[in-house]
Amino acid sequence: MTPESLGMQENQTAGAATKRARVPAGIADSHLDTVVQRAVRHLLSLQASDGYWWGELEADTTLESDCILLHHVLQDGQNARVRKFANYIRKKQRADGGWNIYPQGPAELNTCVKAYFALKLAGDLPSAAHMERARKKIHELGGVERANSYVRFYLAMVGAVGWDMAPAIPPELILLPGWAPVNLYEMSSWTRAIIVPLSIIYAVRPEWRIAQCENVDELFLDRKNAKIAFAWNKKIFSWRNLFLTIDKALKWHERLPWKPLRRRALAEAERWLFEHMERSEGLATIIPAMANSIYAMLALGKRFDDPLVHRELRWINAYEIEEQKDNTLRMQPCISPLWDTAIAMVSLEEAGVAGSHPALQRAAEWLIDHQILGPGDWQIKNKDAEPGGWAFEFRNDFFPDVDDTAFILMALERANGSDAEGFEQSAKRGLAWLLSMQNRDGGWGAFDRDNDKALLTNIPFADHNAMIDPSSADVTARTIECLGIFGWPASHAAIQKALAYLRRTQTAEGAWYGRWGVNYVYGTSGVLRAMEAIHCNHSPECQRATQWLKSVQNADGGWGESCRSYEDPKLKGIGESTASQTAWGLIGLLATVGPDDAAVTRGIEWLEQHQNEDGSWSEDEFTGTGFPCVFYLKYHLYRNSFPLYALARYRNMKDGVKIMPRSFQVDPNQIKYRNGRG
Repeated sequence: MTPESLGMQENQTAGAATKRARVPAGIADSHLDTVVQRAVRHLLSLQASDGYWWGELEADTTLESDCILLHHVLQDGQNARVRKFANYIRKKQRADGGWNIYPQGPAELNTCVKAYFALKLAGDLPSAAHMERARKKIHELGGVERANSYVRFYLAMVGAVGWDMAPAIPPELILLPGWAPVNLYEMSSWTRAIIVPLSIIYAVRPEWRIAQCENVDELFLDRKNAKIAFAWNKKIFSWRNLFLTIDKALKWHERLPWKPLRRRALAEAERWLFEHMERSEGLATIIPAMANSIYAMLALGKRFDDPLVHRELRWINAYEIEEQKDNTLRMQPCISPLWDTAIAMVSLEEAGVAGSHPALQRAAEWLIDHQILGPGDWQIKNKDAEPGGWAFEFRNDFFPDVDDTAFILMALERANGSDAEGFEQSAKRGLAWLLSMQNRDGGWGAFDRDNDKALLTNIPFADHNAMIDPSSADVTARTIECLGIFGWPASHAAIQKALAYLRRTQTAEGAWYGRWGVNYVYGTSGVLRAMEAIHCNHSPECQRATQWLKSVQNADGGWGESCRSYEDPKLKGIGESTASQTAWGLIGLLATVGPDDAAVTRGIEWLEQHQNEDGSWSEDEFTGTGFPCVFYLKYHLYRNSFPLYALARYRNMKDGVKIMPRSFQVDPNQIKYRNGRG
């Protein structure tokens, strides 16, 4: 996959038909086959010729704001791209003057500050009506002084605020040894990719100053309180106060003329940066890290037309989606082809599409070709395991993840290909890698093992709410489900440890938190499906979870949950019904009460009644999670893949149909598992 072909990839999920199929209420079963077949045809029509599925990954306007800043630094601030990004930002402004991080959500300070500054760089005058409304909202939310550390860092980087408002991110951080309580690899993978290039910028302090008229002095609510972000905790002896003291010491160190480790630290940060840009389609294949890598390369003295700078910029440009009718550009934060492909395959397989079907054969062989067999960051804390995982994107070899690997293995378990022996070997490698990533607490995180030092969340630049990558119920459940699909019993030591983790993390109401999907409906559904896969779906924990899912079903028969539930747990399971969340609610209930329960019937009817005539479903809400309370996502294929799976599973259970597994189910005894480790 090249940057050019990535940029030309058709957004096949955009503009789906919105005309409903008009299935009458109360007679869902008589229409079920038609509904399923329509959904199958629609999903198959979205497959790319190479075999993968790839839907848009939508986010808030911070990405467009970041891109305007990037073009300013590249001295290309008045090009057509900037004008189109600015059009999109203006289009997304709320009536109250602010910008939010998910549809129907309230205005959010960091998004507002970024949007205002980006529009100012694009040429909008502070006296314009929309800018005055934005400024008023920013003041209501606390002013630029209360923006998060990364917003303040980017503003300091171009001279819009002083460096004293930014957190210290010195490159010497990369020299801290693995045994140190604070070191690079105790931070989450995405944090590493973001802060290593920022540490280079922090040390070099390049001259990218904006014009005086483009600063953000007018965004301060109280200029005298500019350093409010570094205010001490009232409890004197706390981790926060310790890290604030360290931050002060590092800033003092930055003023010294002699820094004995600086040259070595910069060299190591540069080496890390260039190493991690290889075997990937942009640094970590996430826009913030990719943009930061360009800033870092420019700070190190590379020219704007340097091949590496140009290559990274081409990958960023490839994430753009243009709407000609609105003259806008919007950005995807990253891309999800492997994830989308696995979910689509599992849904089609459940719907009865044979593993020998050409579409599934092509998809399976494409996935096998994308298995990562080289080294990555995960090996720092998992030294003895062999590679075998999969990433989220087309190529991101340093960062395979557990969730993708588990879902891909489940997709491959039912598929057929021309190389049966190759499939089996790939599955064994994937399962061994998956098992090796289990954390000491019995659960699984996303990208690293035992990445759970909560004290690091007190570091001043940890306010993106994703400083670490600990175990989560949804990823743990996916892994259990995968092992169960491959025939592993609940008595296996790895599953027993995982079940103990899930028992500890169940809420009082009976739900489980969803780290990567919104939210408790997602987490609870995933756990119940996992319990079904290992034949433990009638435990007391499952009964409580079932009752909770029933209790939050909407009056219309569907399920929904707002992103706001991450900020206020009292809102667990509360929100307008959506296609993806209704499917998740059904998947959970089908795992425990079967197809004949009244709540299941109502949920099935909701999906039938809301299907569009082309076999798709419509969904405006964001039901994916990047960083809880900070960054949310809309996976455009969720609304089609998950409803198909739920409907097909319901039909199969009604008809007593069992999907037969492949002949090469992997015996647990073939995979090493020593002392609770893979």
